[in-house]
Amino acid sequence: MLWSMGKDSTVLLWLARKAFFGHVPFPLVHIDTGHEMPELIEYRDRLCREWRLDLVVGQNTEALAGGMGPQQGRVTCCTAMKIEALKPIIASRKWTAIILGIRADEEGTRAKERYLSLRDKHGEWDFRDQPPELWDQFNTTFPAGSHIRVHPLLDWTELNIWEYLELE
Repeated sequence: MLWSMGKDSTVLLWLARKAFFGHVPFPLVHIDTGHEMPELIEYRDRLCREWRLDLVVGQNTEALAGGMGPQQGRVTCCTAMKIEALKPIIASRKWTAIILGIRADEEGTRAKERYLSLRDKHGEWDFRDQPPELWDQFNTTFPAGSHIRVHPLLDWTELNIWEYLELE
């Protein structure tokens, strides 16, 4: 499961921990862009110790060394710092799926995602090739070599996240 330490992925972590009675039975992946506040890294490490979380940290050190940052633009920076740092982790661990805390209301392309969203063997997503998920009927049969992104919070709104945070 990806954990950016933002509000959505932290809610998802909390839900996973509740679902498994205080234990998270799968690794968490934090992609360190090198631009996080030190307090956030301290929070991450403390929570991992206290909750006994299996943390995998990825970082595109080559892009960082080359000066990659927000000044290159959001898409260029995020692709280099996040996506390119995640791909080798998925490949080395041979994961066929990862869980993410994204919401459809965040941006237009995310509204095209599915709860079970197919990626090809290179991790690429074709929004035009997403099967419909009608009436909570999900496609669970995928071609060999594909990769699935699982989005449990897809239909949550930002208000739902804040309400859940207040409740919990």
